[in-house]
Amino acid sequence: MSSQAAADSATRLTTISQEPADDAAWLAAARANLSHHEARMSKRFDHGDGMDRVLALRARSVDHVLVDAWHRCVPADSLMSLFAVGGYGRGELFPQSDVDLLVLAEAPQQQQHHEALARFFALLWDAGLPVSHAVRSAEECTLAAADQTVLTALIEARPVVAEAQDEARLMDAVAPARVWPPRDYFVAKREELRQRHARFGDTSENLEPNIKEGPGGLRDLHALGWMALRTFGVRDLEPLVGMGHLGPDEAAALARERRALGRLRYGLHLVAGRPEERLRFDYQKTLAERLGFVDDAENLGVEKMMQGFYRSAAIVRRISDRLLQRFEEQFDGEALPEPLDEAFALRRGYLAARDPLWPQNDVSQVFALFAMWAAQPQVRGLHSRTARALAEALPRLTAYPSATAEQRAAFMGLLRGPRAVETLTRMARLGVLGQWLPAFARVSGRMQFDLFHVYTVDQHTLMVLKNIATFSSGRADERFSIAHEVWPRLRKPELLLLAGLFHDIAKGRGGDHSELGAVDAREFCAAHNLSAADSDLIAWLVEQHLRMSVTAQKQDIADPEVIHKFASIIGDRERLDYLYLLTCADIAGTSPKLWNAWKDRLLADLYFAARRVLREGLENPIAVDARLAEARESVRVLLKLHAVDDATADSLFAAMPEESFLRFRPEQLAWQAEALRGVAHGETRVRARLIADDANAMEVFVHSPDRDGLFAAILATLDRQGYAIHQARVLVGPQGTVFDTFEVLPADSYASRNPADLEAALTAALAGPLDKVRTSRRALPRQLRHFRFAPRIEFGRTPDGRRTVLSLVAPDRPGLLSDVAQVLRARQLRVHDARIATFGERAEDIFQITDEADMPLTSEEQQQHLRDAIRAGLETSN
Repeated sequence: MSSQAAADSATRLTTISQEPADDAAWLAAARANLSHHEARMSKRFDHGDGMDRVLALRARSVDHVLVDAWHRCVPADSLMSLFAVGGYGRGELFPQSDVDLLVLAEAPQQQQHHEALARFFALLWDAGLPVSHAVRSAEECTLAAADQTVLTALIEARPVVAEAQDEARLMDAVAPARVWPPRDYFVAKREELRQRHARFGDTSENLEPNIKEGPGGLRDLHALGWMALRTFGVRDLEPLVGMGHLGPDEAAALARERRALGRLRYGLHLVAGRPEERLRFDYQKTLAERLGFVDDAENLGVEKMMQGFYRSAAIVRRISDRLLQRFEEQFDGEALPEPLDEAFALRRGYLAARDPLWPQNDVSQVFALFAMWAAQPQVRGLHSRTARALAEALPRLTAYPSATAEQRAAFMGLLRGPRAVETLTRMARLGVLGQWLPAFARVSGRMQFDLFHVYTVDQHTLMVLKNIATFSSGRADERFSIAHEVWPRLRKPELLLLAGLFHDIAKGRGGDHSELGAVDAREFCAAHNLSAADSDLIAWLVEQHLRMSVTAQKQDIADPEVIHKFASIIGDRERLDYLYLLTCADIAGTSPKLWNAWKDRLLADLYFAARRVLREGLENPIAVDARLAEARESVRVLLKLHAVDDATADSLFAAMPEESFLRFRPEQLAWQAEALRGVAHGETRVRARLIADDANAMEVFVHSPDRDGLFAAILATLDRQGYAIHQARVLVGPQGTVFDTFEVLPADSYASRNPADLEAALTAALAGPLDKVRTSRRALPRQLRHFRFAPRIEFGRTPDGRRTVLSLVAPDRPGLLSDVAQVLRARQLRVHDARIATFGERAEDIFQITDEADMPLTSEEQQQHLRDAIRAGLETSN
């Protein structure tokens, strides 16, 4: 809007009579005026106008309404003044931001003009402005500024209706000589920033990041501005360049990212229609479309938008860390350097290069810096000047394809040296790793629009490397029960680090990222002069990094054929060791909620089973009879600890399915056998227990006469009790009995952690008519609503051909498994086994089913009818 247009709009308001009786007419004009300008600003935004201008014009349009309302309500001789404070004081007004105001007035004027002020604020509220305000005298401003958050708002005050002497009076009231000297203010703001970052897990790379408050967000930039204002009296960061505290490139980068983040926040306010600061799934796609991001063959538009945010946040954090250090030096002074060697020294505990021209565009010097850093655990961090020199040199540093043999050897030396994962993480944070390895730079900030991958690809990779470092500590970790035993067997641990570095490096390129990543890994290994055997191992690990996870979670690892096939793909014990550790690190590094004791045991069971096959030889068939005898003997030993003699043990074994001795661990079998003691034929017995190494998980065992609807009734009851099922196993025992085993986790807050409560609920439900047990209806969680897709239902056969394998991939939701079971029950189908896996918003469940005569569903017609019924059942439930 031009200045003349703004003046004209103000004139249109002031032509209305200032009498209170005419306020309704004024309000109508004010609302129309604000609506008109809001529409114009939205159009400017959508046309790509500069963010600084759009924000300033919004603030100016509100200024005009405030000025007119003030003159309408407050006498000209009131001796009161009006200031914009906070973000509005900066001249930045986002569509849903508050309009923060201060009326500066001494106590007599406050009393005398109380009604005028009340009318003024009422007019603003009625006009639709989200006004928050304070009315204070100069002395009250000083007292209120004892709270540094109040001071922060006041030091950005901008006069709206005020004389120069009014502004001077306000600034004097909050001057450093009266309240919050600059150093104290800096320390308080730095601690506030630290605590705010901690609330967000000290990362901006969340699925639904906060643009304003999160690490690397707009509030970080504001904090730097406040510190600069309090310390140097400058109202933006640009003057710090002339003072030597900020490089021209750093100032330009911060201004660029401020505009990028501001554009995201402005657009978010528009699409949300409320003061929303989180990039929630509810708005991400809509916002990406409004900002012009489009899908292509490799990436969704929303993924491109989010990658831009994550990269902006990373740059803001990187530069703000340097600037905070320079503020610190401004107050505490620059200590004399403590030399470490000819190239590096410590300055106030920070690692600094001694050469003012460092690194002279030489990646060898950069690697030497990281080697020194790794060798000096007492270092507080990188000195700001050295960090700035590194950042300025980055674009000119050599990437590995064109590096010398000595430089490549230096990089491998870092991988083989102390604290290798810390070093890689530091290199990634400072942009060096992406410069050395361009493929890593391409996945920097890359997100996947789903609930499974909660980190960006680069952050996930660093989490995987961090988990690998945990394995190397030599100490047992309760999360990874056998990793500390496997780690010492690794011939070259750095090979596992390289596999972790490359395992997801090809995501977002299209095609199979495992195969593409293996090609990248081979090229890297060849360039770094790794042996053919080492290169083959790394490339194989990258190509097969999902193999063990998929086998464990989607196949029946109690089936000897599954184990034999898996072991055949692995080929030897060394590959098994490396793949096991990479798989654990990968799953645990995908989401904090994804790794649990159940997955730990599952992978350990698969590891031991495959190791046994490899030890005995792939050419030797698995001796089932020997395995059964071995399992029974192991259970017998455990039962003797509970005073169960051999005769009793034999009678209990006779009542159990033979197959269970192949599918369960000895301690599980002993627990089930004890549950059967004293059970009469035809009696139902339910047992539940907490899983020892997972405080939330429970194992549930149901022994009952077989009858139609039993499986569905159990699932419905577990669902009603607030539990999610992670694994279900259904075995048929002697004399028409079934042995159902479930591993469950609480999915709702009301789910009891007391096994006795769950036992009682299941026992009661199974004692009555099974057709009366129904799934509870619960609201779909907000996040899941944005990831709907058509269910995929496929059919196959078990290796022996006796059962049909039903594979279901569907959007996850409460009660999904129970609803599927109800459909199977209605069609008189029996469930013999179920593999339950949830990957973020996707449920991938596999059932082994037969008809009521225990025959597989062989015809395409039978399968299509079931497919239609499941789809209909899921749609009805939704």
